[in-house]
Amino acid sequence: MKLAKGLINVFGLAVIAIALSACQESTTTAPPAAEATSASTDSAEQSPIANTQFGPVRGFFDDGVTTFKGIRYGADTSTTRFVAPAAPSEWNVPADALAFGPACPQATRGRLSLFDSWLPEPDPGMSEDCLFLNVWTPSLDQAKRPVMVWLHGGGFTSGSGSSNAYDGVRLVNRGDIVVVSVNHRLNVFGYTHLDPYGDQYAGSGNAGMLDLISALTWVKENVSEFGGDPDNVLIFGESGGGWKVTTLMAMEAASGLFHRAVAQSGPALTLMEATTAVEQSSALLAELGIEAENIDALQALTTDEISSAAQRLAANGLRVGSRPVIDGVHNLRHPFTPAAPETSKGVPLLIGSTQTEMSLLIGAGQPALFDLTWDTLPGALAQAIPGVQADDVITGYRELHPDIDPPNLFFEATTDNSVFGRGSFELADRKAEQGGAPVYQYYMTWRSPVEGGKWGATHALDIGFVFDNVADSASMSGVGEEQQALADVMSEAWLAFARAGDPNHDGLPEWPTYDTTNRATMIFDTDSRVVNDPRGRERAILDAALVDAGP
Repeated sequence: MKLAKGLINVFGLAVIAIALSACQESTTTAPPAAEATSASTDSAEQSPIANTQFGPVRGFFDDGVTTFKGIRYGADTSTTRFVAPAAPSEWNVPADALAFGPACPQATRGRLSLFDSWLPEPDPGMSEDCLFLNVWTPSLDQAKRPVMVWLHGGGFTSGSGSSNAYDGVRLVNRGDIVVVSVNHRLNVFGYTHLDPYGDQYAGSGNAGMLDLISALTWVKENVSEFGGDPDNVLIFGESGGGWKVTTLMAMEAASGLFHRAVAQSGPALTLMEATTAVEQSSALLAELGIEAENIDALQALTTDEISSAAQRLAANGLRVGSRPVIDGVHNLRHPFTPAAPETSKGVPLLIGSTQTEMSLLIGAGQPALFDLTWDTLPGALAQAIPGVQADDVITGYRELHPDIDPPNLFFEATTDNSVFGRGSFELADRKAEQGGAPVYQYYMTWRSPVEGGKWGATHALDIGFVFDNVADSASMSGVGEEQQALADVMSEAWLAFARAGDPNHDGLPEWPTYDTTNRATMIFDTDSRVVNDPRGRERAILDAALVDAGP
């Protein structure tokens, strides 16, 4: 229990800070993308047109890649608020898929300069009509290419599939694969557990995950038209996207919709218990002044009214809709606690994290941490990890890393003890212990040079490298030969894993499968290499320094 308390505290901080990294900033409402319109120009008539189960869509060419943005896969969620997604009405005239669909409703926040280059132009805005996905493909043929479906980060509360960092053009051109990104319901609109208030709200505590299952079903039924193989689908995501990946691995309704999985800095070990979810939904209804017998009054409220009520509760520590719910129907168990789920036993997993996740997840909200001294470090560590003997951690880490400075010691220690660092190794252990499909572990130590290098190997840094999009992630990683060389190595590993469930390729040393004896881990840096259990000694220091923090 000592360990769990330290982990829970850092996890709570991380979830709050993740919202800072969301690339959505606009409060505008955009019109729905992919509405049926007739062709009005010769160039439009020459654009690629694909036939989906709901109707034809018109895309465009981007650097030789056939691109479709804003394909509708679900009905307007303002008409299905808090319930499972519905199929859209069919259309016959080609619908324009030329621009990203709007993001699902979420709180707006100031953004960090780290994410400046991620922002899409034009801004797609926000709307409850948000169930859209995007497809990048080499050709509309029957080539049966591997399919890589990206699930965006931002916890379960913010973000969209429209970031420049997620653009699929370079990955498609490099790997001859199909890339898909997805929008889905978030926060209070995606995960408020209203099941006890009537059958009409069945699945409300997992609506966002049901959206993803609906999107994956769309991929299974339609991706052949886009040159993809519905029997070779990889799901991958970072941060909240990784949690979505590992949550889907335990959902029976998702079984067979994907065949490989990648969790980048996002291991979902546990979800929200139904009892807690009921307490939260009751508090939301009380905040809105809605009685149980008048529950359908929720449908008449505006998104702003509902969001504002949820934000007032969050300001007092009650974060309604922050995670999927174990509702006994769609989620029957915690994804990887106490063990890996049988549902995905045959699905190979690639999982990993970065060295200083917390430089963003804690540091962005507490900039004074970048100026820590040896005198102020003990107090900061003790606050971040309740129950820890901070002096013991500092002594141990300085013995292992004599050149480390106070800010980096803080960010490395809090990362090692977080759900991202420690949790990724725990999830890999449980998957390996299952004895099914293989597990591969990675750890990114390459440090970004931006802003004087203060962020280190921060949370979300790996995204631009995986997508071979360091130019579109310049504000986070910078651009240069070193960055491109690492992007070559990492993107090829993800492509190899998408093709065959094995990330090995000629640009890397041999990457062994992960087991609980050696914990073989690929270190991604200027000199990528395999190290066994690279943070095992640091975790041992933390274990020894953790004492009972009380209830």
